[in-house]
Amino acid sequence: MSDARVMVFAPAPQLTVTIEQQHDDPELHVHPGGQGIWQTRMITSLGAEVILCAAVGGEVGRVLKPLLDFKGVTLRTVPRETGSGWYVHDRRDGTRQEIAERPGTPLTRHELDELYNLALAEGLRAGIAVLSGPAHPSVIRADVYNRLAGDLRANGCKVIADLCGKHLQAVLEAGLDVVKISHEELIADGLAADDSDEQLSGALVQLHENGAEAVLVSRAHNGALALFNEEIYRVGVPKLTSADHRGAGDSMTAGVAAVLARGGDMSQAVRTGAAAGSLNVTRHGLGTGHLDAVQVLTERVQLTPIKKAR
Repeated sequence: MSDARVMVFAPAPQLTVTIEQQHDDPELHVHPGGQGIWQTRMITSLGAEVILCAAVGGEVGRVLKPLLDFKGVTLRTVPRETGSGWYVHDRRDGTRQEIAERPGTPLTRHELDELYNLALAEGLRAGIAVLSGPAHPSVIRADVYNRLAGDLRANGCKVIADLCGKHLQAVLEAGLDVVKISHEELIADGLAADDSDEQLSGALVQLHENGAEAVLVSRAHNGALALFNEEIYRVGVPKLTSADHRGAGDSMTAGVAAVLARGGDMSQAVRTGAAAGSLNVTRHGLGTGHLDAVQVLTERVQLTPIKKAR
């Protein structure tokens, strides 16, 4: 068992059904999904153990729960009174077409209490926690994230958040070690007008001043920007052919978490996260990739200082 352990808070994972066709016959793929699950996959691929805290239930939950218990994961779940979320996608023509989707119903007060206590205990045991979001903001209240981030950090746990909107604002109020967010989410939240270096740098500084010690912004094909140690960096990654851009940001978060769990510094964490994100776009499976490939790509990631944060 790895000495590096990360608690991943994935409050409402989904059952994902994808139809693909590589040759003559269609193929059906059934997997666990959702932001925290994709992060978990990559963290375990990078050699760290994950304690996965989630709530599952209903007919979908009976299918979903066994799929969550994969190699490198210690699964801790809370039973739900209602069904877990799900989606069905069709990729037979090479693009992702949504057939139907349900993010799941909002967690009840009892479910939230049980999940909160579970995540708090496991986060403190692990010493580092990743707070991931639900498929839809209505599934879990933002104040849960505020309390969880605050209680974890107050008791010595490092907290990484991959959130946006009200959930991000809630955890910023509590204070964070690292925030990862995409440029699309920054624009949607009104923190940046476009994906230019100038606009995103301003958003990085604002997030830092609002409570995040380090901030990482993914930016699709243009490369990420990172703020740590009071410096803003452009993150240059090798150019790779994209098979599916979805999941790259979650892999980036996972790379950061895996390095920090091993005691690495933010420079190495950002470079590894960028490499993991770049590798993920070459694959159809979200949050997937091989450790040796990530290590090779990490050596080719360049951090270029562009301005001071203050």
